[in-house]
Amino acid sequence: MEVQEAMQKRRSVRKFTQEPVPEEAISLLLHAAMSGPSACNRMPWEFWVVTAGESLEALRKASRFTNHESKLAIVVAGNLSRALPMQLADYWIQDCSAATENILLQATELGLGAVWCGIYPQKRAEQRVRELLGLTEKQIPLNVIFLGYPAEAPEPRDQYQDKCVHWVR
Repeated sequence: MEVQEAMQKRRSVRKFTQEPVPEEAISLLLHAAMSGPSACNRMPWEFWVVTAGESLEALRKASRFTNHESKLAIVVAGNLSRALPMQLADYWIQDCSAATENILLQATELGLGAVWCGIYPQKRAEQRVRELLGLTEKQIPLNVIFLGYPAEAPEPRDQYQDKCVHWVR
């Protein structure tokens, strides 16, 4: 699959079959994530792969946006002890977002569906995920990605809008 095709096929999938995702596919997703760019190559990301039923159920209840039934979730978190110092620390958000997008594109290539559910900066959702996974105060959960074999197939689309492009020449 070409990159352009993957970008247009990548759509939020919110309904999944009950077929588990093989570990080889999960490994490819994580390799893709860690192939993303990061500010000064600090790589402040960490990933929690959740396949246990009770933990998945708890993640579904983390926020009002996370109620998706799948056999797999990946929590993407930033580790501030590896982030840039002081006023540059928030680059972890961009770094983890790039890793997340790589997961979504790799999932599309593998024939998986996925939905990115934001956690940060919702304090209550952050706390729920932090408690569930045993995260430290230095580990901030950015999002939960629910993944699996899609039970729905949104049509590919190009969302280009000329009005959003501003040329400076």
